[in-house]
Amino acid sequence: MSSRGCCLCRHRSFDSSCFRSIISATRNASRKIDQASSKSYDFRPTPSSWNRSTSFTMASHSQLNSRNASRRGNNVIMYSNSSGMLKPPPIEKKLECTLEELCYGCKKNIMITRDVLTDTGGIVQEEELLTINVQPGWKKRTTITFEGKGNERPGAYREDIICIISEKRHELFRREGDDLELSVEIPLVKALTGCTILVPLLGGQHMNLTLDDIIYPRYEKIIPGQGMPISSEPGKRGNLKITFLVQFPTQLSSSQRSEIVRILQDSS
Repeated sequence: MSSRGCCLCRHRSFDSSCFRSIISATRNASRKIDQASSKSYDFRPTPSSWNRSTSFTMASHSQLNSRNASRRGNNVIMYSNSSGMLKPPPIEKKLECTLEELCYGCKKNIMITRDVLTDTGGIVQEEELLTINVQPGWKKRTTITFEGKGNERPGAYREDIICIISEKRHELFRREGDDLELSVEIPLVKALTGCTILVPLLGGQHMNLTLDDIIYPRYEKIIPGQGMPISSEPGKRGNLKITFLVQFPTQLSSSQRSEIVRILQDSS
């Protein structure tokens, strides 16, 4: 009996020690798996393509770090390039032109003063006269770029100079696209009876315009081909739109009023 008891004790001791070893190994493996999963993956909410509820997608830390690095990489310095030299923003200068200059074309000069780097690292100023050949039909806000004609700065390219066309206000004409607009006043008697008037044109010329219609306030007459040159269609010009303003008398006698009433009643 004692030999059996000893044998049983030995078996039971062996079984329990094996069991404890298996449990210990299982727990260690479980811890390693948990640690690996907690280090390697993170959960973040993403919109589900199947329904409107929130679903979760598993993303690794390496992927998240890659995304963050990509975002930082996109924040590049504006006006930079692959050579590492910076391209500063351009200098804008306004260039005023009359309607006559924009109609017939002209040559405009603009004097600029810029900073220039010396071989010793100092800065000196120099002047240059820039010439602009204004083309017939140019509009306001037309831009002309002179590349590298601006200031020099260490570690940067020369600034560009951009000249922007602006229109001087004309005492007679107003530009609307390729058309010119002109307002003309005529007395009431000529508006009712017809007349021939002298109409000014851009550039100092005049033309005779015969009016046979009854001219009422804001009446408009269009003269083809007397507007601004059309840049996209060489040789063609827009229209001259004449708007008439009728001058009414400020005083009338009783007999004049009666006569006007009689005439207008008969005409209607």
